[in-house]
Amino acid sequence: MIDHFAFVAAVYDRLIGSPDISRMKRLLKLPAAGWLLDAGGGTGRVSAAVDGLVDHTVIGDLSAAMLKRSKGRDGLYPVRLRAEQLPFPDGTFSRVLIVDALHHFRDQQGAVGELLRILKPGGRLLIEEPDIDLWAVKGVALVEKMILMTSHIQPSGEIIRMIEHHGVSGRVSERDHFRVWICADK
Repeated sequence: MIDHFAFVAAVYDRLIGSPDISRMKRLLKLPAAGWLLDAGGGTGRVSAAVDGLVDHTVIGDLSAAMLKRSKGRDGLYPVRLRAEQLPFPDGTFSRVLIVDALHHFRDQQGAVGELLRILKPGGRLLIEEPDIDLWAVKGVALVEKMILMTSHIQPSGEIIRMIEHHGVSGRVSERDHFRVWICADK
């Protein structure tokens, strides 16, 4: 299996650009007490921007090369992990964030279950994913297949079904010209 993220880690933040922090704050209901998990958080590009709006932030990612780029960012705790097998007790996090990463998880249903398991009652899960219903995203998905990425972008309705399979209600909170944001409150 090719580690595509090892190749782009050094330039990833410049390549992807800055996150929409005002949207993240609004959709995650920040500031909030407790811990935030940025699952698939890579370099910490997003979690660094919301750090300080929660008590502590964990960046979880499978790519050691991406996590290496997050080290040295104050207040962030990088942890190499698979979202499908999280090393945290039930109810550890008050906020869980996945930005542009769910489609890279091998077992998406299992990952959603794990993320909901470690979410505290009253906590919020926010998933930002490319909106596969849009032609531009279909083109990106095709390119990812062509370069042998194992990603699989799900329609928003399927992501909501994954959440609801675990007894939590999910909903599309916002859409733009490329992405969809799905929230779930436990």
